Amino acid sequence: MTAAFIHPHGICESTDVGDGTTIWAFSHVLSGAVIGRNVNINDHVFIENDVTIGDRVTVKSGVQVWDGIHLGDDVFIGPNVTFTNDLFPRSKRYPTSFPRTTVEAGASIGGGAVILPGTRIGQKAMVGAGAVVTRDVPPFAIVVGNPARISGYTDEAGKPMNVSRSAEGTHAAIDLVDTPLVRLRETTDMRGSLVVADFQADIPFVPQRFFTVYNVPSIDVRGEHAHRECEQFLVCLAGSVRAIRDSGTKREEFLLNSPDVGLYMPAMTWGTQYAYSADAVLAVFASLPYDNADYLRTYSEFQDELNLVSEVRVH
Repeated sequence: MTAAFIHPHGICESTDVGDGTTIWAFSHVLSGAVIGRNVNINDHVFIENDVTIGDRVTVKSGVQVWDGIHLGDDVFIGPNVTFTNDLFPRSKRYPTSFPRTTVEAGASIGGGAVILPGTRIGQKAMVGAGAVVTRDVPPFAIVVGNPARISGYTDEAGKPMNVSRSAEGTHAAIDLVDTPLVRLRETTDMRGSLVVADFQADIPFVPQRFFTVYNVPSIDVRGEHAHRECEQFLVCLAGSVRAIRDSGTKREEFLLNSPDVGLYMPAMTWGTQYAYSADAVLAVFASLPYDNADYLRTYSEFQDELNLVSEVRVH
């Protein structure tokens, strides 16, 4: 491996800098910082002591990385991004400890964004230029504005994701892995419309629980969890909602906007619903009664569980 390169006009007091890392002119790294391999620190960057930076990270010019900040592998920090580490700063008054701010692996932060202290930006998330992040950003989310709000999601490769399929479900649930949208039977005449579902014929399981989500006060995300054993079937009875189905290796987004189309969510699938219209009513049929222990509530926990299942199958 190539040793780290420190520009003659750069200052690096840390001895914990990985091979292949470059620290360019007029940048200053304090002694306590830990910097990984193949990191690119551009001109005019300041890095404090209680900082860890993973491998293959890019930090563009004009960025200050303060105490309490962790940047995971493959993170991109755009020019003039502002990190903060004190919610109530006063001159010459220092907190006993600084909130921890984490940017997870593969995430990108656009130029001029402001990141408030104590927030977590999920893996492969994208923070738009100039956004002000005031709370945690879910994995794969695209956030913009002040305060930053979710405008969309990225796919498994980290690219913006478009709706892969709209309400065009199949009439028969032949292959619910590749074709998870199921068309329910609809009857319409001058008296109105009726949609009917035979639980044994039309839904891939016999439901044991039913609930609805409605009167969602904002366009913000709901869902964001997986189930170890429980299967779900989602039907948007009114309005529209965007639903993401994530197997851990493949991410797809669906627009649910018709009461005669349902989306099947098998067990061990990470589900996200967002962009509810004001009149949206989402019906959810579940294969099992409520069990808090069945929930996987963080994406990293979901990934760990998938890896565990894969290891068991191999052995």
